[in-house]
Amino acid sequence: MWGFFSLVLRPIHEYASTDILFYRVFSCSILMLLIVFLFRRKKLMETVRQFKNLPPNKKRETILLNIGGSIFLTGNWFSFIYVMIHISIKATSLAYMVCPILTTLLAFFILHEKLSRLQWLAVGLSVAGCLLLSYADLKDMYFSMIIGFSYACYLVSQRRNAGFDTFIVLTFHIVLSSLILLPFYGAFSDRLPTEFKFYVFIGIIAVFLTIIPLFLNLYALTGINSSVVGMLLNINPIIAFALATWVFHEQINLLQIVGYSIIFISVIVFNGKEIFMRKRA
Repeated sequence: MWGFFSLVLRPIHEYASTDILFYRVFSCSILMLLIVFLFRRKKLMETVRQFKNLPPNKKRETILLNIGGSIFLTGNWFSFIYVMIHISIKATSLAYMVCPILTTLLAFFILHEKLSRLQWLAVGLSVAGCLLLSYADLKDMYFSMIIGFSYACYLVSQRRNAGFDTFIVLTFHIVLSSLILLPFYGAFSDRLPTEFKFYVFIGIIAVFLTIIPLFLNLYALTGINSSVVGMLLNINPIIAFALATWVFHEQINLLQIVGYSIIFISVIVFNGKEIFMRKRA
């Protein structure tokens, strides 16, 4: 879903990136709070009771994981916008490919998730693809690492934050993220948007490119390893690259084709065992 972001971002490209960020997060918070209090109040009360019944050390861990998750998510969004405005769009695209590598490594060292030799080969291929795409511009790679690391930390931290209702957890993260961003609104926001088109596309971004994919991300973490979730994120830049080539007719070179092809192969190799075992079953 994130791979199709450019389709809804292009029509409002004349607006400041910071405004898109602010209105995206604030509208998500309002929408999710409405859903929780109108339709999921029972789940909210169950989650509160579940938290109260935890032992003190588990309570502290849960609080830290959820506050930390909100900070990582906010840092990811803020760094993404900063790099897009002040560095380059290419660096933000590269971040989507650096993130799976960092997620896999963090999951291996922190969560002790096991990787097969084939999966390590896939990680190696992904690294090779990223190096090809960052060739001749190490600055892009540096900023991509910052963006990718913040989201990798979010994924790994939420892998340990299992057991609670996924929608309630995500609501907490986004609401807290809004509160973190609120003090920056006055200093970094541009004029108040008046076009109806802006709010339509912000609504689409909020629902289909923020709430639903983030919910699916957290839901996936309840059943599969964070390294697998991270590696599947490589699908996003491949879709974005295809759209840039065939829909927006942007210029591409042989190095980019080879780099993206290697990364696509790495996704297949990393998940090859599950794909082919499922086919046999």
